[in-house]
Formats: sequence, structure tokens, C-alpha cells
Amino acid sequence: QVHLVESGGGLVQAGGSLRLSCAASETIFGLNAMGWYRQAPGKERELVATVNSLGATNIPDSVKGRFSISRDNAKNTVYLQMNNLKPEDTAVYYCNVNQLKSGRPYDVWGQGTQVTVSS
Repeated sequence: QVHLVESGGGLVQAGGSLRLSCAASETIFGLNAMGWYRQAPGKERELVATVNSLGATNIPDSVKGRFSISRDNAKNTVYLQMNNLKPEDTAVYYCNVNQLKSGRPYDVWGQGTQVTVSS
């Protein structure tokens, strides 16, 4: 089965930048979208950014203008560039793949990587 390997999390001061990477173990047939979600303690998991198979992105207002998502289809990899980080961005960030198998959707999740932004 497909598994996702995340990297790039860590500690950063407010205003700094991080770049997260998520590499899939194999070509994802039936790929619908790939991207990132995050979850802070006591909070629900929320969308950060996704890019679909046609290249369209979905980025919520909470991070729009600071975060961007890109992909390298040849490497089965998606990136999250995070600029001007704020303490409220502190969370565990999870890579996500939404895949269609026989027309049915499946979600595959990475292990999560901690992003901590200090004041």
C-alpha cells in the first residue's frame, strides 16, 4: 500500500519559514488530491493546503498569502512552503493523499511532523 514520508518540521521563531516535504512510496494511481492538514492540541484537524490532480489549489484564509503548496509528480512528492510563521501555526502537520480506488475515495495519512513556532 502507499505510504507517505514527511520531513521538514521543527522549531522556528515567529516570522521564520519552514518547508515540509511529503513523498509517496509509489505512483498514486487514481490520485484525486494531495496536501496538508494540521492539528493543534485540543483542536480539530483542519485543512492547510491541497492541490488536486489538475493542479488547482485549495488554501484557507488562515494561511493564504503565507503558505503555498507545490508538487513534483515525477517524484510523487508534495511540498508545503510556510513563510511568516506565527505562533498559532504551531501544530502537528499531516500529509494527506486522497485516492480513488474503483471509484471510491481513500485517505492515506502521513505520520505527522511537529511544527513549533515561538514568539
